[in-house]
Amino acid sequence: MTSLSGKAAIITGASRGIGAATAKILAAEGVKVLLAARTVRDIDAVAAEIRDAGGTAETLACDVSRYFGLQALVKRCKEQFGSVDILINNAGVIQPISMLGKSDPEDWGHAIDINLKGVYYGIRAVLPDMVAQGSGTIINISSGAAHAPLEGWSAYCSSKAGAAMLTRCADHEVDSSKIRVIGLSPGTVATEMQVAIKASGVNPVSQLDPSVHIPADWPARCIAWLCGDAGNEFTGQEVSLRDEDIRRRIGLID
Repeated sequence: MTSLSGKAAIITGASRGIGAATAKILAAEGVKVLLAARTVRDIDAVAAEIRDAGGTAETLACDVSRYFGLQALVKRCKEQFGSVDILINNAGVIQPISMLGKSDPEDWGHAIDINLKGVYYGIRAVLPDMVAQGSGTIINISSGAAHAPLEGWSAYCSSKAGAAMLTRCADHEVDSSKIRVIGLSPGTVATEMQVAIKASGVNPVSQLDPSVHIPADWPARCIAWLCGDAGNEFTGQEVSLRDEDIRRRIGLID
């Protein structure tokens, strides 16, 4: 993926899981990465690994539920790297896992602030610069939960459904030959989120054997693939990593 070399990317939720894996893989392809998460210590550790491997990485604490946080990321990325070429809207939460009638309204609303409004804030923050420079790639991390209701997951399902629609709306508003907006539904991934889901005991997902979850570097490799020329055919769409043809094209399976 030499075409990615020299580009600059913002990755939210980059302290662990899919975000951290994506930062490492993009950096290995020559992308200058700005890692964002609420805890600086965690993203600093990931950035140190990237630098030790010869990559370029910067960090900035960011709460994606506040628009000014995304504005600050764009400002830092432009100051450090000269442009914003890629945005990976990865930050997300599964909590609250709760039946609607027992859910806490503040917790429920906070999940929407992160999973839905955070995606909007990211798109809103980067689009003016991407339009001005005539290029850019935005990848929003979606979920099968965007399309399949699950008990106890009303906040997560609703917010992911909204984020999936944002992908489609944004694609309608930009010149997709210049700016690609793509959704990625990775399936179940072996991250800390799955630990919380398992502990909840709520709905069939919590009953899955951990062995069925894919490693975080699979969606990370898919993201890097979509950031290259392969992403041209998927703009405005949601790519499912459950699709064996997609896995084969990326080289994850034979």
